[in-house]
Amino acid sequence: LLPAALRDGRARDAAARTPRTRSFVHLHVGLDASGLPPPSELGIHHIVVNSWERQIDAEDNALFVSIPSALDGSAAPAGHHAVHAYMPATEPYSRWARLDRRSVEYAALKEERARPLWDALERVVPDARARAVFSSVGSPLTHERYLNAEAGSYGPGWRAGEASFPGHRSALLANLWCVGASTFPGIGVPAVAGSAMACANTIAPVERHLALLDEMRAAGTLR
Repeated sequence: LLPAALRDGRARDAAARTPRTRSFVHLHVGLDASGLPPPSELGIHHIVVNSWERQIDAEDNALFVSIPSALDGSAAPAGHHAVHAYMPATEPYSRWARLDRRSVEYAALKEERARPLWDALERVVPDARARAVFSSVGSPLTHERYLNAEAGSYGPGWRAGEASFPGHRSALLANLWCVGASTFPGIGVPAVAGSAMACANTIAPVERHLALLDEMRAAGTLR
């Protein structure tokens, strides 16, 4: 869809220059909740830092443990909790790059790299391994395959104070607006949703949105 003048690779080259963060390993667990503290005590989100003497983005140093079922019981079957533990952008893709996802080596590496996540989870639920009724490990290759994230990247790596995000307006093509994690700080759904709202409000300010809603109400198309 690009005009002929832009088919010389400039758009592709600009995208390729976007720095990317490292990848991450996920651990998804279903826990038997029998005897566990009530959700208000168990907590929804925990950050485990193994050493405050090391950089926060050092490998296996900071790990996140999220228990969404502590907030919404429907996130897991009755009597159970759903857990998502993960490493935030500290896993090198190179460790995984040449592995076959169907190989014994790949399965063994997933088990090995999930250990720090199990250890973090056991800081919250000490007998988590014994309670687990289901577990699944996602690797950088999983992330790359299902989210189409190059090298399984956690997201764009623009660093505050060194560079800024490119923003929503394309520098190459008039009237082209861009949204997504590469245009807005953060990763995943929050960055995508935030960028979309920011872009929409730039094209049509909030006052215009409200006026359009009033027009729709007046026309009877919005109730």
